[in-house]
Amino acid sequence: QVQLVESGGGLVQAGGSLRLSCAASGSIFSITDMGWYRQAPGKQRELVAVITSGGSTNYADSVKGRFTISRDNAKNSVYLQMNNLKLEDTAVYYCNAHLARTYGSTWVNYWGQGTQVTVSS
Repeated sequence: QVQLVESGGGLVQAGGSLRLSCAASGSIFSITDMGWYRQAPGKQRELVAVITSGGSTNYADSVKGRFTISRDNAKNSVYLQMNNLKLEDTAVYYCNAHLARTYGSTWVNYWGQGTQVTVSS
């Protein structure tokens, strides 16, 4: 069994900051990409940021320069530092990990349960 547990969401005023954390636990052999996605009411889930096991990153244009993704491979964890938050950043944020549970097994995407981020004016 593999679990991804997120934390760090909440209510913040526009211009403020939040830091999301996600830890993967359970039977894990290796993790390649880890990322954050978000889904606002009435909208499709979208990529926010992704980071490879080697540390390469990619961001949605809407968050470039404001959000920073990082990871700790030893802890199977990924983080999202969100600065200068805007009203349009309000969404449920989901952690994602692409991993294999054992050597030679199929690589599968796992998702966290989501954490709410609400930005108020």
